[in-house]
Amino acid sequence: MDYDDGEFVRVLDEDGRVVDAGTMPDLSDETLVGMYRDMRLTRHFDRRAINVQRQGRIGTFASAAGQEGAQVGSTYALADDDWILYQYREHGAVVVRGLDAGYLEYWMGHESGNASLADKHVFPLNIAIADHLPHAVGMSWASKLKGDDRAAVVHFGDGATSEGDFHEAMNFAGVFDTPTVFFCNNNGWAISHPVENQTASDTIAVKADAYGVPGVRVDGMDPLACYAVTAEAVERARNPADGETRPTLIEAVTYRFGAHTTADDPTVYRDDEEVEAWKERDPLARFEAFLRRTDRLDDELDADIQAGVEDHVASLIDESTEFEADPESMFDDAYAELPPALRRQREGFLSMLDRYGDEAFLRE
Repeated sequence: MDYDDGEFVRVLDEDGRVVDAGTMPDLSDETLVGMYRDMRLTRHFDRRAINVQRQGRIGTFASAAGQEGAQVGSTYALADDDWILYQYREHGAVVVRGLDAGYLEYWMGHESGNASLADKHVFPLNIAIADHLPHAVGMSWASKLKGDDRAAVVHFGDGATSEGDFHEAMNFAGVFDTPTVFFCNNNGWAISHPVENQTASDTIAVKADAYGVPGVRVDGMDPLACYAVTAEAVERARNPADGETRPTLIEAVTYRFGAHTTADDPTVYRDDEEVEAWKERDPLARFEAFLRRTDRLDDELDADIQAGVEDHVASLIDESTEFEADPESMFDDAYAELPPALRRQREGFLSMLDRYGDEAFLRE
C-alpha cells in the first residue's frame, strides 16, 4: 500500500500543518478540541481494553490504535440521527456517540451491551465480514422512501471488499440511488493478507466507477480530511445536485498499529520498520501538533483532557465489572421465537443450574 504517492485528499501534512487554507473545514475551536478529546479517549480506551483482555475479563478485542482519525473525523461529519454501521474496530465512532459501560460489557460477552447503541443510532457490532453492508443500504433506502433525510454511514475494512456482500451492496446502492456512505478503512492488511494481494485495482476508491457512484481516496491519518470528505458525501446523500448520485465510496488510507485482534501476532507477517514508518504519521500526534500550532491547545488543557479521559474509562470499567450476567440470557437473542430444539436445551440447562447451582459451571 503506497502512502507516499500523495494521491488522496489531505488537509494536514504529517507535521500537522494545513496544506492549503482553502481545504480547512469551517469548524469552531470547541469542535476541533472535542475531536481531539474523542481521539484521545479512543486511544486510551483501546489500551485499557487490551489490558482488561490480558487479565482474562474479555475473550478477544480488536484494537483501533492508528485509525482514530478516520473514525472520529468521519463521525463528526454526521447528524446525530444518521445511522452508523460498523465492523468491529471502529471504537472511535462509538466514542463520538457516547461511550458507556454497555459497550465494554458487550466485549465481555454480554449481548445486552449492544442495547444502548440503538438509542445512539449505532447498529450493533458486526463480526461477520461485510454482511452489514447490505443492511446499511436497506436502512438508507428506507430513509429515502420515508423522506426522513437520514444517511447511513457503513464502516468496513479493506478485506470486506473481497466479499460478495460489498459488491451486492454497492450495486444496489448505485441502482436505487440510496443515501449510503461506504467508508472503507484501508489499513493495508486483512488480518495477515496484504491489500496488494487482495485486489488488482490501483485503489479501492476506483471500484466505485463500476457502480456509477463517486469514489474518493482520503488520508485516513488526517482527521480533518476524513471529516471533510465525509461531510461532502453526507450532504450529497441528502441533497444531490442535478446529475449527482447519493451514494459515495470513501477509501481512508490508514494503518492499525497493533495486532488484528488480541488473538493475533502481527510480527509473523509484517516488518517492524513498516509499523514504525506508519507511527510517524500518527493521527493523534498530527492533530495535537495542529492544535498547538494554532493556539487551540496548551499543556494545561491537554492535561485536563487526559485526566478526564482516564476517569471516564476507569469508571466504565468499574461499572462493567459490576454487571451480573443472567445465564439464561444466552438464549434470548438468537431467534424471535425459540425453535423446539433450543427450547429443550434451555430447559435442560436451567434444570442443571437449579440442581447443581452456578458454581458447578464456573472454572477456577
